[in-house]
Amino acid sequence: MTQHHPDRTTGEPAHWWRDAVVYQVYVRSFADSDGDGIGDLPGITSRLPYLRDLGVDALWLTPFYTSPQHDHGYDVADYRDVDPLFGTLADADELVARTHELGLRLIVDVVPNHTSNEHAWFRAALEAGPGSPERARYLFRDGRGADGSEPPNNWQSVFGGPAWTRVEDGPGEAGQWYLHLFDSTQPDLDWRNPEVGDLFEDVLRFWLERGVDGFRVDVAHGLLKEEGLRDQVRGDEAGDAPHAMVERVVQDEPMWDQPEVHEVYRRWHKVLADYPGDRMSVAEAWTRGTPGALARYVRDDEMSQAFNFAWLLAPWSAGAFAEVITTTFASLEDVDAIPTWVLSNHDVVRHTTRYGGGPQGLARARAATLTMLALPGASYLYQGEELGLEQVDVEPAFRQDPSWFRTGEPGRDGCRVPIPWSGSEAPFGFGPGTDQPWIPQPATWSPLSVAAQTRTAGSTLELYRSALATRRTFAHTAGDHVEMLDLGEDVLAFHRGPLTVALNCGTAPVPVPAGEVIASSGDLPGGVLPPDTAVWLR
Repeated sequence: MTQHHPDRTTGEPAHWWRDAVVYQVYVRSFADSDGDGIGDLPGITSRLPYLRDLGVDALWLTPFYTSPQHDHGYDVADYRDVDPLFGTLADADELVARTHELGLRLIVDVVPNHTSNEHAWFRAALEAGPGSPERARYLFRDGRGADGSEPPNNWQSVFGGPAWTRVEDGPGEAGQWYLHLFDSTQPDLDWRNPEVGDLFEDVLRFWLERGVDGFRVDVAHGLLKEEGLRDQVRGDEAGDAPHAMVERVVQDEPMWDQPEVHEVYRRWHKVLADYPGDRMSVAEAWTRGTPGALARYVRDDEMSQAFNFAWLLAPWSAGAFAEVITTTFASLEDVDAIPTWVLSNHDVVRHTTRYGGGPQGLARARAATLTMLALPGASYLYQGEELGLEQVDVEPAFRQDPSWFRTGEPGRDGCRVPIPWSGSEAPFGFGPGTDQPWIPQPATWSPLSVAAQTRTAGSTLELYRSALATRRTFAHTAGDHVEMLDLGEDVLAFHRGPLTVALNCGTAPVPVPAGEVIASSGDLPGGVLPPDTAVWLR
């Protein structure tokens, strides 16, 4: 599990993003500057000192572009402007400038698989009709059956239900169907049309010229579909999986991870290279098949990084975690790329809850995070995990995830509740108003706020601050070689340079390995490592 990077002999990273800790900001739920209950860009700017003091290297923003907000910004109507809900282009410029003043980097989301149905292109496509150049920018097709009343194929939306919606070609005149792998308000673009590639090169350059440091690419594996749009071969296990982006059960996938998508990222790689300052890209690519499938996205002439979701999907198990680490390094070795690590994001259940919730879930979440932060590569944190927040059971009346409306499943709102900053009641300093924010916060969150946990010994926030500060002392110097250790089947342990890391996933205490303790996720009474606890030693 050694990766070779001869340009790192100085102890400094070859690229700033190689070993970065990136903090994901869900814009709607981070900080509200104007009291409307929804987070915005000025709110983020006002809280940047918090992120600097937390010890992260960069922040990644979810989409803030002009949008009808059917999927909370992932349905983009104008990629070159800021939605008034979140501020103005001037606010975006101020955020970029202030981020750099504080020594941080800024990564923004780009959504290339689909637009909003309110994008000018899609409105023009509806007006122009079948066979027009305007419709050729999307995947419009005639329906099946004598009257075209059946969808063009059997594909299902990730958000549930058919992936096709029929339009009217005139008043009361049933017409063609368009593909939307997500919500019906998110029509998929046809990336075989050169106009689409030209549009997104312009979008990248627009934001690069405004100073952003990189892009997180939404649904990076989904841009190209098999050209014939054939039916998907579906077995009994397929079903309708509303969370199929996370746990995909269909083996045949003509809509995902097509080889032509890599030509897109080779072009983007050249675009980023035109700008100074080591601009980067990170792919959200849920790949199947061989462990090397993800590695194709991070070849030298493509993306800088790709999200590695293997740990996020693993159960609480030393063996499972060890397999994630070993297979991750093995899959990237041939392309000499760095790994990324992530335990939570805006699309999945928070890992405190996944690991059981309550005190045990929190202990496990702290231990898993500490272990993850010790590994070579970049780590991605999701806002609020540094506070130990759990998934919220949002009441149906307040749910807004489009998957909820399409499937009746709770969806992703529970991990998107605005975070608490201070005070004893909602909105907990989230904004200047006194009402609950766009998704109500639990009344029990007062002791979890930033203010309540700051300078509180043993708090999760202080653990993150301390761990990130300690990580800086070895992240660039400990090397990329990880040697797995055998300390028993319930203990995940490894060496990384002078660092020894151990995580007890079992039910009984084990001896603490030899060395000086420099960080731990919990107390180490009597020189033992309790269950659900991790430690760093040197």
